[in-house]
Amino acid sequence: MSLLREAERCLANQHAHNLNAFITPLSRSGQWLDRVKEADQRSEKGTPKSAIDGRLISIKDNICTRQLPTTCASGILDKFTSPFNATVVEQLEGAGAVIAGKTNLDEFGMGSHSVHSRFGPVKNLRRDSAGHEISAGGSSGGSAVAVAAEQCYAAIGTDTGGSVRLPAAYTGTVGFKPSYGLISRWGVVAYANSLDTVGILGTNTSNPFSTTTIPATQPVSPNPHDHEFSPSYKPPPLSTRLTSKPLRIGVPLEYNISELTPSVRTAWLLSLAHLQKQGHTIHPVSLPTTKHALSAYYVLAPAEASSNLAKYDGVRYGTRADGPDGNGQADGVLYSNTRGTGFGSEVQRRILLGTFSLSADSMDNYFIQAQRVRRLVQRDFNDVFSAQHPLFDAQAAHSDSVGAGASAGAEVDVIVCPTAPSSPPRLSDLTGDSEKSSPLDAYVNDVFTVPASLAGLPAISVPVTVAESSQDSGADAEELAGIQVVGQYGDDELVMSVGELLAGNRLGEQ
Repeated sequence: MSLLREAERCLANQHAHNLNAFITPLSRSGQWLDRVKEADQRSEKGTPKSAIDGRLISIKDNICTRQLPTTCASGILDKFTSPFNATVVEQLEGAGAVIAGKTNLDEFGMGSHSVHSRFGPVKNLRRDSAGHEISAGGSSGGSAVAVAAEQCYAAIGTDTGGSVRLPAAYTGTVGFKPSYGLISRWGVVAYANSLDTVGILGTNTSNPFSTTTIPATQPVSPNPHDHEFSPSYKPPPLSTRLTSKPLRIGVPLEYNISELTPSVRTAWLLSLAHLQKQGHTIHPVSLPTTKHALSAYYVLAPAEASSNLAKYDGVRYGTRADGPDGNGQADGVLYSNTRGTGFGSEVQRRILLGTFSLSADSMDNYFIQAQRVRRLVQRDFNDVFSAQHPLFDAQAAHSDSVGAGASAGAEVDVIVCPTAPSSPPRLSDLTGDSEKSSPLDAYVNDVFTVPASLAGLPAISVPVTVAESSQDSGADAEELAGIQVVGQYGDDELVMSVGELLAGNRLGEQ
């Protein structure tokens, strides 16, 4: 199929499916059409710019684009259009990619089901066994659904605690979170700076791989915009350790929690058996700090969010609310009405939570303790991986909490575990006044994705279909689950290679 035909099909799917995946969809005509035709000509001559030359790549609406609005699905940025492109957008366009529109998300990336959006919830293309609409996952749900519905070739999202991997698991797509720092965050609207990572979603592992290699192999080293890194910092190199030899696959004992549904547990076991049949060996590992990782994340991420979102007051930044501010009181806060109406309920909740944990009375008991847990989570991963963390020695020199020999006793090459503990919940249970829509229930969905985010490790979620004959009693026929592969920092290519061994397989057939 020619690139032009592929683009026209994607455009038709954007308008055919009422899934609310896009906030700003691709127009029916414009410069993008000429760019695709030019890429088609280069392809015919055998001189394409890259593997994604002429492909339609959708962009999550918290990543700045000069030609399209950047709303973050929030009323506070209702009228904002960035004067510049994010670095990742510049790199993709330089490689010939065509921006396919801006996708829907949880407001400012804060959510697990893409229902906290000013533009309404994202609808999953899939349905449950009873035909009910189910969650698309979040916060990059729009990007995942756009890929699942073939509305683009691949999609760019952001992953702070699992926001690319969880939607991938729920929509049956592939979601890849690279090592922290591999892809520049310049131009990504900040939620939690130390956790935010640009991720990629595709229908198979080749889509994220071909898309990832563009910004990963063309960075400015060091990127002058990435201020949190030292001048000597260089993005982690893509590992060359592939699957040409038997790998040691780690199975974290702490991930076998009671909340795992039978279908997800079956998919996990069959995935491990599939890898073992291919000659790889399975080894139990212990990540003892895992049980504290989720709690630490929901202290650290809101704390950074409360600081990052302080600038949205309608005076210095953001859209000012109509009418008098200060709630009509002479001594009212200047921007209370603007922030109260501009931010949704979930964003307000996390701002308040973060402000509390950063207060003088709570700093030591919450924020500092969470930072210690984060360091322990990183140490747990270093203890079980056979590869040395490439930045570990430099970090250890400035930290008393991790010793120089933390990788002693290392065992495995990658870790394989579920992406989410259960199947996607019904959309009706997450919206309205349903008693089943507790924020805590949504937070628990991140229990398997948060640890890799705290440690800055590469991770990929791939879809695995469990055949009917292998399922436990009561499980739905042809259950689809997301299986996650986590690797050492910098082992991005190895992680994608192992994901490719699992992706799309129909396991358990007799």
